[in-house]
Amino acid sequence: MINGTGKGAGARSEDGDGALADGSGCLEGCEVLPMSSFAPGSPLPLDGASYQVVQDAVLGLWDVVNRLTSLPPPRSDRYRVTIFGSARMERETPLYQGVCNLARELTLLGCDIVTGGGPGLMQAANEGSILGDPDDRTQSIGIRVHLDFEQAANPFVEQVYQHRTFFTRLHHFMWISDAFVVVPGGIGTCLEMFMVWQLLQVKELDKPLILIGQMWKDLVEWADCYMQDTPYPMIKPSDLRIPCCVANFDEAIVLLTKMHQRWYEELKA
Repeated sequence: MINGTGKGAGARSEDGDGALADGSGCLEGCEVLPMSSFAPGSPLPLDGASYQVVQDAVLGLWDVVNRLTSLPPPRSDRYRVTIFGSARMERETPLYQGVCNLARELTLLGCDIVTGGGPGLMQAANEGSILGDPDDRTQSIGIRVHLDFEQAANPFVEQVYQHRTFFTRLHHFMWISDAFVVVPGGIGTCLEMFMVWQLLQVKELDKPLILIGQMWKDLVEWADCYMQDTPYPMIKPSDLRIPCCVANFDEAIVLLTKMHQRWYEELKA
């Protein structure tokens, strides 16, 4: 154990040549690196050949993960709706209350609610899940990523999953969700929304994507103007029909109620 704790900074790390952890017994020609070189988040001191080994190993691990996650999870006995939205929205705002009520109504239908587990509209959705489930029959789920400025899940998350990277976190959302709802948000919300849209475009997913609010209607119109309605289109007209844009929460609840009913009938068939 070569570190400055546990056995003490000068603890012996015996090998065949009696080298010490503090370097006093280091073989001639070896380099003693300060422990700060191995602090969490610091880059490993790799040469070209070593980096190639690490890169090959990482790619191999990704291949294993891809193979494992190609197996769909067992079908849940509850419809799982993921809600993406801003982390910055305050509790007193109409948007917070609207998202809270949306999640509450979906929970009353018997849905699990999935969010990023953070503050703002994520918290609103998890709070709505708790309010709609006094008998604890559904789950309020948070899929978190480590951020220095967000230290804990919001207080309304019942089951939390923790990720170190956005890559694995996004994959987790895709893996467990039956429907995606996007409410107003910033760059992170756009990232999540576009990933779902793109996976639906290439038919890697077959799940509803509902966008609530004028900002998303405007975004789809922007995509139409600059990606499709041009002399050299970059997308198909059908790509613009993948997301379902609705004006308000009430319209979203009507749509999701129908989708949940179809899902439930297929489950019981």
